Amino acid sequence: MASLDKIMDDFSFLDDWEDRYRYVIELGKELPDLADEKKTAKNKVQGCASQVWVVSHSDGGPDPILTFEGDSDAHIVRGLVAIVLATYSGKKASEIAALDAIEVFGKIGLVEHLSSQRANGLRSMVNRIREEARLLAA
Repeated sequence: MASLDKIMDDFSFLDDWEDRYRYVIELGKELPDLADEKKTAKNKVQGCASQVWVVSHSDGGPDPILTFEGDSDAHIVRGLVAIVLATYSGKKASEIAALDAIEVFGKIGLVEHLSSQRANGLRSMVNRIREEARLLAA
């Protein structure tokens, strides 16, 4: 999976929205498949038009480092999941709670090109991850 720095760097070279759209789909193709047994109601993100699942893992420390797995049944959304996971995975819970991935999407010029349904789904993903991190960091 690509790092957030690499994704942001790659986006800086793509001027055309169609090229960015294709790149997001490619990121989704690179995302490892989520095992079927993890595609449960508990892991499903509510508020997404497409089906989206996010699974978190914690190292159990006092300010745990969290890693995430995710998947979607829609190609473009799967790419958005990949960017969200690159933004948050491997960080401490306190860092995740303080970091708004929507700002990252704004910096790379994606927010203004998402439909309102996809933007709402993206917010749902981000809010769920940040809320879980807030609870673990407390």
